[in-house]
Amino acid sequence: MSNIKKLTLNDLIKDKERIQPKENVTKELLVERLGATVTIRRAERSLVLDTIDLANDDNFKGNSDEFFVYNIVTEPNLKDTELQKVYGCVEPTDIVHKIFEVGEITSIAQEGMKLAGYNDKVTPVDDLKN
Repeated sequence: MSNIKKLTLNDLIKDKERIQPKENVTKELLVERLGATVTIRRAERSLVLDTIDLANDDNFKGNSDEFFVYNIVTEPNLKDTELQKVYGCVEPTDIVHKIFEVGEITSIAQEGMKLAGYNDKVTPVDDLKN
């Protein structure tokens, strides 16, 4: 327990630049099956909340990961209309399933959530004592 530091106001003031979430954060992910990387961007809070709402919507039929991946992948540009036309997409988000396998979509979405800070670890101090 003695190694755990309590966060103070002075720490928050002194380390403001390090603590505040950064804008335009991106991450490259290797899609092994394709033998290439894609770039994702950190999602804004509103996109994450929309994705969570879609995941809980019975009418959306579980395509929240597809929606999220469509909106966070920046390279290649999945929103490119020529790309969507070549792949015969009816809806813009169809491109996600045309390019990625279901497991890849889930993995990309999970990495996107991590990048947005939704899987950051917070541990109760009592758990650290045990």
